[in-house]
Amino acid sequence: MSTGTMKKSHSQWSSRMGFMLAAAGSAVGLGNIWKFPYMAGEMGGSAFVLTYLLFMFIIGLPILVLEWLIGRRGQKNPIHTMQDVAVSEGRSKLWGWVGIIGVLGSFLILSFYSVIGGWATDYIVLAAQGTFEGANGGITENLFTNFLGDVNSLLIWHTVFMFATAFIVALGVGAGLERGCKIMMPGLGILLLALVGYAAYASGSSFWKACDFLFTPNWSALNGTAILAALGHAFFSLSLGMGIMMAYGSYLGKDVNLLSTARTVVILDVIVAVLSGLAIFPLVFANDLQPGSGPGLIFVTLPIAFGNMAGGSILGILFFIFLTFAALTSSISLLEPTVELLEEKTHMGRKTATIVTSIIIWALGIACILSFNKWADVTLFGKNIFDLLDYLTSKIMLPVTGLGTIIFAAWMMNQKRIREELNLNAFWFNIWTILTRFIIPVAIVAILVFGFFPEGK
Repeated sequence: MSTGTMKKSHSQWSSRMGFMLAAAGSAVGLGNIWKFPYMAGEMGGSAFVLTYLLFMFIIGLPILVLEWLIGRRGQKNPIHTMQDVAVSEGRSKLWGWVGIIGVLGSFLILSFYSVIGGWATDYIVLAAQGTFEGANGGITENLFTNFLGDVNSLLIWHTVFMFATAFIVALGVGAGLERGCKIMMPGLGILLLALVGYAAYASGSSFWKACDFLFTPNWSALNGTAILAALGHAFFSLSLGMGIMMAYGSYLGKDVNLLSTARTVVILDVIVAVLSGLAIFPLVFANDLQPGSGPGLIFVTLPIAFGNMAGGSILGILFFIFLTFAALTSSISLLEPTVELLEEKTHMGRKTATIVTSIIIWALGIACILSFNKWADVTLFGKNIFDLLDYLTSKIMLPVTGLGTIIFAAWMMNQKRIREELNLNAFWFNIWTILTRFIIPVAIVAILVFGFFPEGK
């Protein structure tokens, strides 16, 4: 079916607030609550955190704005949006490959993201059962290791999480994505504030130790690895390079101020990441645990704290509900670009497109599950299926999409029209031009190089 005969089934966000909460929900996910704290712990705390905050605004925000801008111009799925906008600018339709890689990236990411979302959901039940009570490092590590070896449990929770994701997306933009985020995002905020308050109360002086760890500049801990890791996390934290924000932008009306909305989304994303650190590290320090525990910080280290403090079971339940909700607000955005594509380019309705896409992603997720147990010896380039998909998407596909988007927007599109659309004066547009034409592309190339040579070899 040609672009000209594409079905016109495009919805619109009902309000700026609904769009903003949906975009913030996409950004606020496992990256903020799982990955950000353990990266901060591994890389010395404040030096990483402050560098990350800087990059969120000078790198992440401009790319976010441009993905929305292109999406709003095209009013279609990311692939055909890129093609149509390119043609309207007198450029080749081959720019559509930027959209193809982005949509494929979000599709692949959801296959293993849903598996991790299933872990968080299962840990709600474990906390409710009092499994963590009196636990030590050996107990929580064995618990997580045994869980990864249990194919049936992993499959059940992956299925539950994927079903919840598909159910919300199938309801549509307004009744599904927007309404779901309007409910879950305030709930996330309440839960997070309660967790921070409880951590401050229960940990005593350790709360101030956590504040010092996260915010008192310790530039001696800053090195090239930490800088590039902070840069990469700032890029991925906002769901950039996945086709998501371009898809969300396609549902936008002309009345939405992209810059001010993006600024709000970035601030919300940063607040959640920082508050997550303030909810986690006081408990880690109060229980003499190690902040640099790596990816096991949430599923191995933190349950020790929950199991050895007054009211720890309740806190554990609240924390993993919070983690599951955050994962869900991101997973629905990961599913949306592919569903939007099928809905527009085939005769499928939204529900059918959601079911078909979800089943394929669910099946790929099973391969990720098996990579932890029965297929643990199946590797490619030295990585199991789960790690390979993570590496392929986060280290290659997303930066390539982001680089293509920024080059297209900064060098291929009419800059006068972009300036008018963003309502920038001459001074700020000059700053904008320097960032988008030179600084951001170089930064993304650095992310790509770092992905191939993480130790600087």
